[in-house]
Amino acid sequence: MDPVTLLTITTITIALIVAFRYGIACWIRPFGTCRKCQGKRHLPNRIGRGTRECRRCKGTGLRLRWGRHLFNFVRRLHSDGTR
Repeated sequence: MDPVTLLTITTITIALIVAFRYGIACWIRPFGTCRKCQGKRHLPNRIGRGTRECRRCKGTGLRLRWGRHLFNFVRRLHSDGTR
C-alpha cells in the first residue's frame, strides 16, 4: 500500500473516531463548565469585595457544548422543515 494512501486512511479514521467520541460525550453530558467562571457560578466584584453572578452562564456554572448546540439546531431545522 502506498504511504500517502495509508496516511490518508489513518488520518480519516482518527478524525472519525474523535468525532464519534465527541458526539457520544455531547449526548451523555450536554453541558460543560462555564469558561468564564470555571463552574463557580460567581465572579469577584469589580471593586474587589463580594461576588456577582456570572453573566455568561446566568449563575448556573454550566454552558451548552458546541456539538450539542449544533445537534439542537439541526433537529429544530429538520422538525420545522417537515411540518
